[in-house]
Amino acid sequence: MSFFEGNKFSGESTAHLARIIDNINAGIWEFNTDTKQTKWSSGFYAALGYAPGEIECSYNYFFEHLLYYHDKQEFLKATYHPRVGGLPVAQVRLLTKHNGYQWFESTTQRHSTKDGAIIYGILTNINALKMLEVKVAESDFKNAEIGRIAKLGSWEIDVATMNLHFSKEMYEIFELNDEVNITLNEAVSFIEPPYRPALNQAIQHAIELCKPYDLEVQFRTAKNNVIWVRTKGVPVLNNTGKCTMLRGIFQDIDSIKTKGITMQSSINLLDDQNKRLQNFAYIVSHNLRSHSGNLKFMVNLFEESSHNEDRAEIFSHIKTISESLSATMGHLDEIVKIQSEITRERKAVDFKTIFDNVLLALQTNITATGANITTNFNDCPQIDYIPAYLESIFQNLLTNALKYKHPDRNPVVKTATQKIGKEVYLTFEDNGVGIDMARYGDQLFGMYKTFHQNADAKGIGLFITRNQVEALGGKIQVESTVNVGTKFTIKLV
Repeated sequence: MSFFEGNKFSGESTAHLARIIDNINAGIWEFNTDTKQTKWSSGFYAALGYAPGEIECSYNYFFEHLLYYHDKQEFLKATYHPRVGGLPVAQVRLLTKHNGYQWFESTTQRHSTKDGAIIYGILTNINALKMLEVKVAESDFKNAEIGRIAKLGSWEIDVATMNLHFSKEMYEIFELNDEVNITLNEAVSFIEPPYRPALNQAIQHAIELCKPYDLEVQFRTAKNNVIWVRTKGVPVLNNTGKCTMLRGIFQDIDSIKTKGITMQSSINLLDDQNKRLQNFAYIVSHNLRSHSGNLKFMVNLFEESSHNEDRAEIFSHIKTISESLSATMGHLDEIVKIQSEITRERKAVDFKTIFDNVLLALQTNITATGANITTNFNDCPQIDYIPAYLESIFQNLLTNALKYKHPDRNPVVKTATQKIGKEVYLTFEDNGVGIDMARYGDQLFGMYKTFHQNADAKGIGLFITRNQVEALGGKIQVESTVNVGTKFTIKLV
């Protein structure tokens, strides 16, 4: 049998080569395309688990009984392929005697003889290698799926060249086409500016000092989506202890981080509410004890007194104490309502409509003080809010502005809305007597806290306003100057 045109072996040498092939779990086959004569070496039979003569040696038997039906086109393509740039190779599944279908590789060659065109080749069992490839592919698929589900990508930096390599999942997180080459500086530019210095320093220390890092930073994708990501880098060292490669992971943790921030914000809000409620409970308890003690004392005096004039005076005191007690209970009811109404459904409410209702309710006070009131709700005319809360906020602030007007001038009140991103702000400004913030700033929203000699002051309005604002996740801030005026800035949502 002639293997190479320029090097011809003797019959003995060819037989010796065939025996060597037969002993390495491989076999030789030969097929005459004109006569259809088929020949298999003993190694061919052995590779399939058979002894020579145990199965029919024919092209038809091989094609119809041994070759897996799905691989027939692959085998024919390689077998009859013209020789161009190398030997055609087919990887096919053949039915073995004891182990079912296994993978084999068939390398073919065509040769013309006086008896016709002969196709011959070598058949090698590659099942172990093929199974390893399948396992690797399955492992790669599982890793890719895990990365996709966990929104986790991997990257590496070659320290010598500072070339950056991304996994497919990295490109998905960056929202980039995976054919785009990206440099380290370009990758870092996706990080939001406040976090870039820390990341650059972490990378530098990892390379120069071999220090791993683990950071949570905000990141802007190629499609302009801002998310939270976790980036972790680990240096790979050579025998001399120097970093030659920096490898790491990059994970989209936006949903987890956002939930954590929201939860912490809720915890802080609940903590503040609990502190205010504890303070409220202490104040109410103290006032109720005071009222009940005074009432008991007056009732005893009333019972012990025998003079009608004394009893009449004592009864008037009892009446005053009773009214004060009723007012305290009313304040308690207001605070309880705030906590119970938090779960009420928010509605789209119009700032102007709500404020006009408040103006109508306070029209007598407005006329009496000669107040000049202006509004500007153009930037944010509506908000999703609890209508009763917004009306109460407006009423308390406007009532205070009229109540604490400067004695030398008519009240001037300005209120407006502003929308910054998704946040809605309400500003309320007056030119009243103002508050000494250095002296009373930390007590401004306390219950029953008053800072002027106004007989109508009860110290409950701002306490209620703050509770209503913060109960819905907002904040209220105050700027005030004595004899100049006061400005409230309220973040509603």
